[in-house]
Amino acid sequence: MRIAPQYVARKGAMGAGGAEHRSPLARALAGALSGAVLMQLAGCSGDPFTPTLAFAIPPQFDSAKSSKPPRVSRWWSRFGSRELDSLMESANIDNLDIAAAVAQLEQADALSRVAAAPLWPIFGYSETNSRSQSSGTTIANEISSPMARNSFNKLVNASYVLDVWGQNRDALKAALRTAAATAYQVEVVRLTTRASVVNNFLLCATNRERALVATENLNNALRILRVIQERRAAGTASELDTAQQATLVENQRATIPPLRQAAEQSRAALAVLLGRPPQLVQLRTRSVRRLNLPTLSPGVPSLLLVRRPDIRSAEEQLLSADANVDVARKAFLPVIQLTGLAGYESALLATLLRPESFIYTIAAGVTQPIFEGGKLRAQLALSQAQRQQLLENYRKSIVSALSDVQNALVAMRENAARERAERLAVTAARRAFVLSEERLRQGTIDLTTLLTVQNTLFQAEDALIQVRLARLQAVAGLFQALGGDWEEGAEILPPQ
Repeated sequence: MRIAPQYVARKGAMGAGGAEHRSPLARALAGALSGAVLMQLAGCSGDPFTPTLAFAIPPQFDSAKSSKPPRVSRWWSRFGSRELDSLMESANIDNLDIAAAVAQLEQADALSRVAAAPLWPIFGYSETNSRSQSSGTTIANEISSPMARNSFNKLVNASYVLDVWGQNRDALKAALRTAAATAYQVEVVRLTTRASVVNNFLLCATNRERALVATENLNNALRILRVIQERRAAGTASELDTAQQATLVENQRATIPPLRQAAEQSRAALAVLLGRPPQLVQLRTRSVRRLNLPTLSPGVPSLLLVRRPDIRSAEEQLLSADANVDVARKAFLPVIQLTGLAGYESALLATLLRPESFIYTIAAGVTQPIFEGGKLRAQLALSQAQRQQLLENYRKSIVSALSDVQNALVAMRENAARERAERLAVTAARRAFVLSEERLRQGTIDLTTLLTVQNTLFQAEDALIQVRLARLQAVAGLFQALGGDWEEGAEILPPQ
């Protein structure tokens, strides 16, 4: 999947391009004021901001066997479940969190257009039509006839703040960077949603399979109970033996309802991710061990800097904060504003459009802050502190990404070793259970040994399903840690 978050930047930049070409009047005013503001520039200028990571990106992951670039296109389809593929397509369209994130992107897009507006002149139109009559008794001891007067005004006004120092362009740059960060956040939400769909799908299938295995084990325990009851009828087993096996049967029966409940909770969670009520989401998959176990190479750690949308979002937020620092720094400088008004004014509507009725006003103003109680310096310090905070967040996002990949690789390796051991344990426990049942029928085994063998088999089979889930979740976690299948097109350029 490709996303072009900087489409906002390009659209906003098209609207701001006219500010790059200043009028002769603007250049003359800028030259006249340049000497007067040198001290202001020296006072508010700061060292160029150069973000650093404060640590070196490692050349490879400790637990990685290969540094080949990861193959992550439609990664969820590699589990081999058509039902999961269908769920993912539905979540991509109907998930409410993604829809809310897209709406937030539209807000950021609108705010970037708002930030671009000061780069253009403002035009307005006003019209006033009035008829008034003066009083004839305003002079003491004198009464005169009242006088009526008409007034017609139709005016066009304009104002423009010259962006001599680039403050408005910096504000636009900050807004564009924020919009780009918001676009990356859409992909963060999409990636989180997909990972949640996979995780809840796996949990539902796992708990259903655990419930099936628990039911099979319950049937095995009931079969053993019937053998013990037959032996008791024959006088070769005691009531205590029967009670102990009956206790095991009921304990095994009690493990099934929580598993069914957990499966239903996962199905309900999937329904939320799909934006639907649980009644409309029915799953057919009932076994997690039949799913494929994808293999994946994590590539090199430096790839995370461009593959993880959360890192890209943090980077854009940092660049936005840097632009805001420039805005706060240039607030110390003079503001040059041009205003104009032109139109027609007449007492008679018939003469309103005559040349003699034309009026106009042209004015230029300069505003220079002198003393504001430290407000401007405080705003500058605030912007710099916010930039520093976002720099630390950017560093943390990279460290967290590296840790996420490392943890997923370790989980894949260790759970693979654990699954191999659990498979051997299940094979041995199943063989012991078969032997113990045969000896029970022969009357050559005590009940304590039989109960131990049964519990060992039940626990081993349940543990094998859970470790299979852990391996699948570790693979899904690695896909998520690598940034999912999101990929930014090489043709997309960052805002200038």
